[in-house]
Amino acid sequence: MKYLLLLFSSALLAYAVEVGEVPASVLLQGKDGGKVTGGKFDTRSLKGKVSVIFYVDPDVKDKNQALVDALANAKLNHEKYQSVAIVNLAATWKPNFVIEAILKRKQHKYPEALYVKDRRKILVKRWGLKDDDSDILVLDADGKVIFKKEGKLSKAEISEVLKLIKSRI
Repeated sequence: MKYLLLLFSSALLAYAVEVGEVPASVLLQGKDGGKVTGGKFDTRSLKGKVSVIFYVDPDVKDKNQALVDALANAKLNHEKYQSVAIVNLAATWKPNFVIEAILKRKQHKYPEALYVKDRRKILVKRWGLKDDDSDILVLDADGKVIFKKEGKLSKAEISEVLKLIKSRI
């Protein structure tokens, strides 16, 4: 049994996203999820712009609201920067249809952001992201991770994220 746990843990670590690396490509479509507006979402589409990815359990959706506000106040050039909210629908007891309705309204209100559904914890499994929490990743225009944080960002980390983005756009 101990060997199986070690093997399983090693397999998860093999997929863990690390700073300095380009994460494995992931496709969310159909039963796995996809864009809130419809259609598939392929992480390879994140290349070409600096991307901030919010991977969020709906139960802790406001945990990194300070970063959302800081990004909005920064007035970043959306031709070179994008914000992507990927919602971990499998991490909550709330009905998917309720969350999806809220996400559609948000997508309409904030068209410059991209809202995506992950219905089966695919990014938890493939990228080793923390489940039932708020994960923040910043990718450069080549798709390489330049910042990663699980949980709530401090003021200093928010400042670091803004500096990283501004230095690359």
